[in-house]
Amino acid sequence: MNRQTIIYSIIRTASFISVIGAFCLFGDHAWAQSKSEKTFHAMAVDAKNVETDVKNVVFYYEEKISETAFVPHELRELPVKRGTATVKIKFDGIKHIDLKPSGNGAAPSVTITLNDGKTGEFILAVAGSFKGQSEFGEVELPAAELKKLAFK
Repeated sequence: MNRQTIIYSIIRTASFISVIGAFCLFGDHAWAQSKSEKTFHAMAVDAKNVETDVKNVVFYYEEKISETAFVPHELRELPVKRGTATVKIKFDGIKHIDLKPSGNGAAPSVTITLNDGKTGEFILAVAGSFKGQSEFGEVELPAAELKKLAFK
C-alpha cells in the first residue's frame, strides 16, 4: 500500500465510526424519549353534548412572547389554579374532568376526579385546548367549550 491509500483507508474508517456513533447517540435519545412519553385516550363531551373519542390527548396552549411570536406547549398534565398556587395535575392520575364555563371570558372552573376517587375544585390556569386524534383526523377541543373529559 502506498501512503495515499493508507490515508484514504484511515479517513473512511474514521468517517464510518463517526456516522455510526452519531446514529447511536441521537437514535438512542430519540428512542428513549418516545418510550417515556405515555399516550392517553379520552372521551370528550362538548357544550353541544357531542361525544368525541380522542387518542393521544395533550393539553395545548400558546405562550405569547412578543407581538408576533408564540411558543406552543403540548402537556400531558393540566395546569390549574387553587387559590394563588398553580398545580400541574398529571393525566396519569386523572379519571375525569368536569368543566364549567365562567361565562365572562375568564378561564373555566374544573372539577377533577382522580383515579383514587379524590375530587378537587380548580380554575384552569391557562386558556388552552385538548388536542389529539379522532377517527376523522386531528381534533382540537377548546377547554372553554367542553363539559367533560373522561380518560380511558
